[in-house]
Amino acid sequence: MYILKNAITSIVRNKGRNILIWIVIIVIAASISITLAINNTSASLINSYKNKYATTATIGINRENMMKDFDSENKDESKKNMQDAFSSISSLSVVDIKKFANSKYVKSYYYTMQLGVNSSTLEKASMTSNSSDSNENDSSYDKAPDGVRGAFSNATSGDFTLIGYSSIDAMNEFIEGSYKITSGKVPTNFDSDTCLINKELATLNNISVGDKITITDSDDSSKTYELEVAGIFEEESNDDNGMSMFSNSVNTIITNTNFVSKLTDANSNLKVETKPTFTLTSSKVVSKFESELKTKGLDDNLTVETNLDRVENATKAISNVKTFATTFLIVTIIIGTIVLFIINMINIRERKYEIGVLRTIGMKKSKVVLQFLCELLIVSAASLLIGAGLGACLSVPVSNHLLQNEISESQSESENIASNFGHGGLNGNTKMDNKSNFQGVANVSEVKDINAVVDFKVLAELFGIGIVITLISCSSAIISIERFSPLTILKERS
Repeated sequence: MYILKNAITSIVRNKGRNILIWIVIIVIAASISITLAINNTSASLINSYKNKYATTATIGINRENMMKDFDSENKDESKKNMQDAFSSISSLSVVDIKKFANSKYVKSYYYTMQLGVNSSTLEKASMTSNSSDSNENDSSYDKAPDGVRGAFSNATSGDFTLIGYSSIDAMNEFIEGSYKITSGKVPTNFDSDTCLINKELATLNNISVGDKITITDSDDSSKTYELEVAGIFEEESNDDNGMSMFSNSVNTIITNTNFVSKLTDANSNLKVETKPTFTLTSSKVVSKFESELKTKGLDDNLTVETNLDRVENATKAISNVKTFATTFLIVTIIIGTIVLFIINMINIRERKYEIGVLRTIGMKKSKVVLQFLCELLIVSAASLLIGAGLGACLSVPVSNHLLQNEISESQSESENIASNFGHGGLNGNTKMDNKSNFQGVANVSEVKDINAVVDFKVLAELFGIGIVITLISCSSAIISIERFSPLTILKERS
């Protein structure tokens, strides 16, 4: 108790010196708390990006494997062998997809199915007056965007390309904004006999939302199916179609995989292209997932393709911010420790006579050291509390500044996606359920609570770092006191 009382008395008596220490520790504490808050915010952003760009895997052609036996001296024969190998690769079936998806490395999956069909109620959009003469040169399949083409380009041909989606997550064109609903909306029931058609095709055939169209089996015209038009969409980007009169998707009819399966079940001769997408548990399981697919019978001429490059590019900038914050934290700790160490050295020199008197009247070295340590800990604790409060207040605007672009982009992206699907948006009155979770679109929100950035963990880390800095900087006092001789000190007193 005597040591504590003496430490408090010394603090009050030496206000100037302790105010300087207070200021230094407050600045250090505020800097550390802000830096830790930036680290937490950066980690949160990285996690949101990883959710937004969840690691996905698709199955495509292993061109390298197909080309490995190519003989430049026997080009004709090599080309024929490659064509035979390509033709031998059958399209993945839904059974195959479900078998591949039954893995501990897969969180979820979705897929598209497409094939060529005809129609008895629709006139195909064509550059020529006779659509039947232009099937080969004006194929709707050839004009289909990359995102909806089959993995092996071997679908049954027809006047129209019928594309079935297994879920909303599979509808990349609407999520990315290349397709946008202009009338009606995308059905949320993926078991219904409904469809979406291009605005140009609807205009050409005088089709409106609610009308019904008849689909005909391209291999057997006696097999007909009826679809209700639930929505009309337009293609926003038309870069790949040059100066053509119509957009790429003009002859594309969008429905669900359940309806496409009806056609293939009724006619096994139809060739349907099925393209799966698997959402993996993490980026670390890609190679394990690929090995598992090989053991489950994936053809050697097929390979697993992922979006890892996209994920890394998306998190690169914020990862750099996190690295900078960590570096700044280390530099702050080092500089703060050095500054406090120097201040304590000066402090010991100024109080050298006091130490000599205390030692002369019989106070042990350990108790003198303990008194100086108590003084510094009391000053440090008060400074850390003030610094933590100051850092907590500043960390909210700092974190929001980092999040500002992400907040606006997240809100805008979610609203645009809902609008693309025809379920409202900026000016709409309705909103899709869970619209912020389309393929993991990040739901980044503004930080309003100090606890969101400076929580108990940050405070614990701050006080832990503060105590370590205090003990290290106090080592100069401990060493000096241990080396001082009280008689020598008093003799040197002028």
